[in-house]
Amino acid sequence: MTVEWLWLGIGFLGQALFSARFLVQWLASERARRSIVPRAFWFFSLAGGATLLAYAIYRRDPVFIAGQGAGLFIYARNLMLIRREIREQRART
Repeated sequence: MTVEWLWLGIGFLGQALFSARFLVQWLASERARRSIVPRAFWFFSLAGGATLLAYAIYRRDPVFIAGQGAGLFIYARNLMLIRREIREQRART
């Protein structure tokens, strides 16, 4: 296996993780019978985004790097907001 094939595999893995978030969101919404965004959506976003960022850096693609890099901040911030909300809910009970 060459380095090029390894990075191609990493790129596809990142894309699969990133795409899985839509399946998670769709299934959660169907179960709830309303549109919701579960925490797993943000974890898949973070994992897929980080993996795709690594691939973009390897490929030296500045557009792809900028897009994935910016997204990581958004995904992490959403997880921080969710964690804070859970802590606040626990404190009220």
